[in-house]
Amino acid sequence: MRRRLTLLVAATTTLTLIAFLVPLALLLRDVAEDRATGRATADIQGIVPVVGTGDRPTIELVVDQLVAMSGRTVTVYLPDGGAPVGTPEPRTAAVDLAATGTSLTADLDGGREIVIGVGRADGTAVIRTVVPPADLTVGVTRAWLVLAGLGLLLIVLGLLVADRLARSLVRPIDELSAVSYRLARAELGARARMPAGPPELRQVAGALNHLAERIQVLLREEREQVADLSHRLRTPLTALRLEAESVGDPDDRARVTAGVDSLERAVTGLIRQARWRSAESTDAFCDAVAVVRDRVEFWSVLAEDTGRAMRLSLVDGPVLVGVAADELAAAVDALLGNVFAHTPDGTPFAVSLSADRVLVVSDAGPGLAGAAVSRGVSQGGGTGLGLDIARQAAGGALDISNNPGGGAVVVLRLGPPPRS
Repeated sequence: MRRRLTLLVAATTTLTLIAFLVPLALLLRDVAEDRATGRATADIQGIVPVVGTGDRPTIELVVDQLVAMSGRTVTVYLPDGGAPVGTPEPRTAAVDLAATGTSLTADLDGGREIVIGVGRADGTAVIRTVVPPADLTVGVTRAWLVLAGLGLLLIVLGLLVADRLARSLVRPIDELSAVSYRLARAELGARARMPAGPPELRQVAGALNHLAERIQVLLREEREQVADLSHRLRTPLTALRLEAESVGDPDDRARVTAGVDSLERAVTGLIRQARWRSAESTDAFCDAVAVVRDRVEFWSVLAEDTGRAMRLSLVDGPVLVGVAADELAAAVDALLGNVFAHTPDGTPFAVSLSADRVLVVSDAGPGLAGAAVSRGVSQGGGTGLGLDIARQAAGGALDISNNPGGGAVVVLRLGPPPRS
């Protein structure tokens, strides 16, 4: 685009200069010709009185002086029909016409022939001079070179101005293109700066920013819908697992439990996928107190149905952590889901959050086996995906241990929020 704009300005400037300089050059040539013709006419008009009244010797003297001074040929044809005075030149049609008392200028071999008829007592004398082509074009070549140089200078200046103008137009377009490519690479935080160019470019930049914001809104809504659906599925999944474990036949129990595990893996994967797809478009901090309280209230219904006593201990005031709200919610759901899935009904559990961003989930169940603790999976054939989600939400700061008095303890250490 920059090259095309420069070529357009160059073509426009060239055509404008041609339309202006060519007539000016022709005008300068005509002025030079008129100037040379006028000078020659004035010279021979200066000897008209002598030719009209003087005798041949006097006329010869004056003509010789004029020839020596002007450097042009000057010829006087007297009416007596004798030899011409001055430069010997044959009579021409213009001379014969001037003998009738007419003065005129005629073209002659690239030059100019000037004849003046002068009345005498014995008839009409004719004064003739010739302006050579060199005299007609004196200074024209230099003037044309000056005009050509001026035209080239104007074209160069026009190209420089066009290049600067094109650059000022193309740079914002390149920036908008770069922002669009960043958005295509899922960098949803990319925004276009409002360019200082034409209003159309500002409208495009505003539309691109609006599109990016709209994409973020749509992805956030999608994430929230998927996360909400997944969270809602966890409660019936946990209830289904409890029912599966109460099946008497070992084969049927294993088959139903395997189906529940497969469904739980699918739901857990759905939560993780929704979180990963929107990781770059989510503010990586939240109020842990609000998130933990919300998720505990959600699981309290199932706790009441299964006869589990629940103790919640939260620090006063907000506790900002460097984890997105949906990620922390998924981690809390995973930890509480493990409690319900791998402890018998009626087992009490506790959830606490301290001011130093430490989340603790403990229960009074059978606890975890040593190998299970080291692997981060639960006892009883669980999938282990819940603890993996919690570990990823905390950035790996997850400790699993057994209470000395029985039961499991999961400590999740959350990081501080990012600095603005």
